Amino acid sequence: MDLDGTAPDHARSWPSASSPSGPAPDARLFAGPRAGRISTAVLRDATHRDEVVTRLGYEHLRRHDLRHTALTWLADAGVPLHVLRRIAGHGSLTTTQRSPHPDVHKITAAGTAGPQLVPEQ
Repeated sequence: MDLDGTAPDHARSWPSASSPSGPAPDARLFAGPRAGRISTAVLRDATHRDEVVTRLGYEHLRRHDLRHTALTWLADAGVPLHVLRRIAGHGSLTTTQRSPHPDVHKITAAGTAGPQLVPEQ
C-alpha cells in the first residue's frame, strides 16, 4: 500500500491483498541510490545513525548488534533455527547458532525446569 505516493515503483508492484502476484521472491524491496544493494554507509547517512546514537548515549552500539537482537527476539518467539538461518542469510546453521543470545531470565528458567523433567524414583 502506497499511501502518500512516495514508494519506489518496484515497491508498488509487491504483492498485496488486492494484487497477489508480484516480483520474484528474492527481489529487493528497497534499493540503493543506483538501484543496487543498500550499503551500510547509505543506510547510516539516510538515518543519521551517528548523530542519533551519540545523542542517546549509545556510541558503543554497532549496527550488527541490532541484527543479533532481532535474531534473538525471533528465536525467543519460537522461530526455528533453520528459518532464522534463511532470514539472516547465513550459509550454515553453525553461524546462525552464534547469533541468538538468550537473556539471563531464559537461562535461569531453563535451569529450574530441568529438575521437573526428571521422574521421581
